[in-house]
Amino acid sequence: MLRLLTIELHKLKYNKSAKVITLVYFILITFIALIASIEFNFGEFHFRIADQGIFNFPFIWHFNTWIAAILKLFLAIVIVSMMANEYSHRTLKQNLIDGLSKKEFVLSKFLTVLGFALVSTIFVFIISLILGLMFSDYNEFGIIFSDIEYLFAFFIKLLGFFSFCLFLGVLVKRSAFALGFLLIWSIVEKIIYALLKWRIFKDTDIAENISQFFPLESMANLIKEPFTRLGAVQSAASQLGEAFDKDYSVQPLTVLIVLVWTFLFIYWSYLILKRRDL
Repeated sequence: MLRLLTIELHKLKYNKSAKVITLVYFILITFIALIASIEFNFGEFHFRIADQGIFNFPFIWHFNTWIAAILKLFLAIVIVSMMANEYSHRTLKQNLIDGLSKKEFVLSKFLTVLGFALVSTIFVFIISLILGLMFSDYNEFGIIFSDIEYLFAFFIKLLGFFSFCLFLGVLVKRSAFALGFLLIWSIVEKIIYALLKWRIFKDTDIAENISQFFPLESMANLIKEPFTRLGAVQSAASQLGEAFDKDYSVQPLTVLIVLVWTFLFIYWSYLILKRRDL
């Protein structure tokens, strides 16, 4: 496996665009820290975002993983272009000629995807831990590492999403078309959900129960939006007679659904390459 990963890292080493996009991705994650320094001044009223509790343990694990997950599209570009380059530069055919099997080729790509997801998770962990230790009102060991499952959910979310991008790269062969297909698929999921919700199963939860099995929707459900969980938002809602009863926890079923999709995407990638005349 180390040999396969080394081959992929060697390819990425000489891919300037991939290196630039990857660097931008990690820099943007680091910019989460800049949120802490944003301060709004309205006369005598001073408002700093970091003072609103978003960097408090354990909420920071939820907030930072949700924000960082938005940036995953940058690495999606790297992954689909990585696969597109295999076709355009004919390195895929050359690898097979040199003795690499199609199964090993797909495994090497999956290891790269796994590496991106793992490094991203470790990076977000380090950034979140530093910000939390600097700004959190709660620094007890038990509180710091509670809700750490959001990091696990973040890892699974990236792994599933990047595997989907890899599958699209294998299927479509062109990075632009693969990214376009990704956008179209996300729209299709929304349209199907809307039809289920407003046309077929009105006033029921059946649409939600079905849509949770969609690939992109299941990935989105791993980490739900964190803002309505903030104490200030909850207090404002209660004063208006509203309440948020959303379950923000990481659901084991959702993790299982994403892992199944991840397996299917990698397996389908292998089947396509196995049957395709290269």
